[in-house]
Amino acid sequence: MDIPQETDLDVSIEQSRSGLREGHRRSLMRTLFLVTACALVVFGTLQVLNNNGWFALFEFLAAGLLFWGRGRIQSTPNLHRWIYSYLVSGFFFALVILVLPDVSITAFVWILMIPVLAYLLLGRAEGLRLSLPFLIGGCVIYALSLGSFDSAMALIDLLNLVLCAVLMLCFVHIYETRREEAERKLFSVAQTDYLTGLANRASFQSVLTRNVAECHRSGGGFALVIMDVDHFKLVNDTMGHDAGDRALVQIGQLLTERLRNTDFVGRLGGEEFGIILRDVKPDHSYELMEELRQRIADTPVAYGEATIRLTASFGIAHFPDHAQSADTLYRVADRCLYAGKRAGRNTVARAGVSVVGL
Repeated sequence: MDIPQETDLDVSIEQSRSGLREGHRRSLMRTLFLVTACALVVFGTLQVLNNNGWFALFEFLAAGLLFWGRGRIQSTPNLHRWIYSYLVSGFFFALVILVLPDVSITAFVWILMIPVLAYLLLGRAEGLRLSLPFLIGGCVIYALSLGSFDSAMALIDLLNLVLCAVLMLCFVHIYETRREEAERKLFSVAQTDYLTGLANRASFQSVLTRNVAECHRSGGGFALVIMDVDHFKLVNDTMGHDAGDRALVQIGQLLTERLRNTDFVGRLGGEEFGIILRDVKPDHSYELMEELRQRIADTPVAYGEATIRLTASFGIAHFPDHAQSADTLYRVADRCLYAGKRAGRNTVARAGVSVVGL
């Protein structure tokens, strides 16, 4: 049975909407607030000169609100709500000026900015859900503002806007879909060991740290196991690195086949593996690792006409019994591992219990 590798991939994707981390989104929002406010001040001044005093007042008030919000956006815990407020208000404003031809006869161009801003700030799924209704609404309002379609010129004007809006939405959606797929692949490559397909050391360390934090909050516990293949250098030296790679792949498969769905396994480097056993008692973790130790010893690696027999040593430490932090827990499990190696290898050593060689 393959074990789902629970890494930080989904968390990273969630925090990286449209390629922007939260810090970048805050900076972008501050810039958008500033640019939009300054533009509203300029347009408001021009509306005064155009004898649209009531509309100018509205733009000045909106600019003031944006200047105020620019100072709050950096520290607010509700960034997502601020983004939605900005986008929904801005999109409604774009539709309003379409209804008021005396304000500007070229206001329809802002309709084309709707999908760009929505996808940039919200990502693919939410960007589509928010931008599509406003795009449709903008095209309908523009069509109504044209009045009769008796002339070919009116149809040309409408089709220009509709086709540009559709193409803009399609291009942005395709780009964001491809970008998200590429980002997922990059995250996966960055967190996966290329040889065994298991989590790599950085990913394993991240999961270990998160487990410690979660258990501190919940009062739960888990076991950390460090495993090392015995005399592995001898395999590489006598049979070649390809044989060693074949052996490591088989070790990884043996580990994932036996462990539970709630457990986590990674390759820490070379012939060393790490295992996190969630919600397990010390005796059960010891029995499980004993079974794995025996399975590895009883399962030779076929390499051409040769047969490679391997053994492995295990070191077990439990949170919170033996350590309260990820680094300390790792050191305790590592010391147990090397105590087992000194006792003769092919052993399972656990913290607080003397080691007897096999």
